[in-house]
Amino acid sequence: HWHDAPFVMELSHRIPLICALMKRSIFWLAFAPALAALPAGCSKPEAAGRAGASPAGSRAVRVARAEVRPMERAIAATGSLAALERATLTIKVAGRLQSIAVDLGSVVQQGDVIAQLEPRDYELRVQQAAAALAQARAALGLPIEGANDVVNIEECSSVREARAVLEEATHNRARIMALEKQRIASASDLDSAEATFKVASNRLTKALEEARSRQAALSQRRAELDLARQQLADATLRAPFAGAIETRHASVGEYITVGAPVVTLVRTDLLRLRLEVPERDAIGVRAGQTARFHIEGDTNVYSAALSRLSPSISEQSRMLIVEADVPGGGLVRPGAFVRADIVTNPRDQGVAVPPDALITFAGFEKVIAVGDGKAVEKNVTTGRRGADWVEIVSGVKPGDLVVLNPGNLRTGDPVTVAAP
Repeated sequence: HWHDAPFVMELSHRIPLICALMKRSIFWLAFAPALAALPAGCSKPEAAGRAGASPAGSRAVRVARAEVRPMERAIAATGSLAALERATLTIKVAGRLQSIAVDLGSVVQQGDVIAQLEPRDYELRVQQAAAALAQARAALGLPIEGANDVVNIEECSSVREARAVLEEATHNRARIMALEKQRIASASDLDSAEATFKVASNRLTKALEEARSRQAALSQRRAELDLARQQLADATLRAPFAGAIETRHASVGEYITVGAPVVTLVRTDLLRLRLEVPERDAIGVRAGQTARFHIEGDTNVYSAALSRLSPSISEQSRMLIVEADVPGGGLVRPGAFVRADIVTNPRDQGVAVPPDALITFAGFEKVIAVGDGKAVEKNVTTGRRGADWVEIVSGVKPGDLVVLNPGNLRTGDPVTVAAP
């Protein structure tokens, strides 16, 4: 900047001020030894009085004593709420959807009609099967209408007729055999009577077989009628349990094939709390233990007793699946994410300190203890927490004094206990 004209002009204006400051600095440097030789009595009396109040450099601190206190032992777990019963309802027969009585969120009771197919085709099948059944009953000599299909095949008309013919042929053969012994009837007459007897016997056997076949046909026609009636009933979709409609899959006018989904029904009066417990904590979980949980977005705390435990740990997630039944209603809905604490020991004990004694920095936790009038930093591992206490799993023993609100105290700093 020496070639910059404005800078040179500015420097020329400031030269007198710079010279005055240099003269004043030289004056104080000359008299500095003399000032240092002055007696101590020239210092201010209040400074001396303040230095005598506490040991030089010592800091007054408030402390608390680490103590053993009762606290419950719990295991943290996450999970979700699911419907105790959830079913995608389908119609067992095919047809065009005539009506659907529900929509998203509709509440239904067990047995309520949900959807209906066009029933005309199945009504005609019922009439056809009923006519075939009546024909089969008539073939066996039974009344056309009736629910009793038991029949004595020996009493069938065809069987009675064949048996009568056989009895006549038997008598004729016996008479001709007697005449043939008396040399009255010829051998040809006896052969003719024997042939007639055999034909009548075979006719009876055939009549019995036909009667049995008609009886089997009657059973078949009865089953066909029952099947047709069942198909007619299946054309109406009913709720298998009480709940609410989660999803509607079909609309009126669609052709529904066998097994096609119509609606998804969930049970809402009772929900399934499903939690995942880490493998390292699974050994302490038992049925009947209390699980306290809260739902995301809800400040209420709910509780339930564990009722079902998986027999094995998942190989993929290394988690144990446990379940509990929870009453539904309100904000407790299927699909909600939950965080829970499973109480494994409600009467456990542990060492605790006030929360104000805990220092957390960069993921590490420590406390400042007092020993021989000096501060001592101790790394600790924390566990359970309460409203006015924090469990110390390791690093502090019962009876140790810890500093409250330690601030920037470090190991070796002298401290004075101001108030226990």
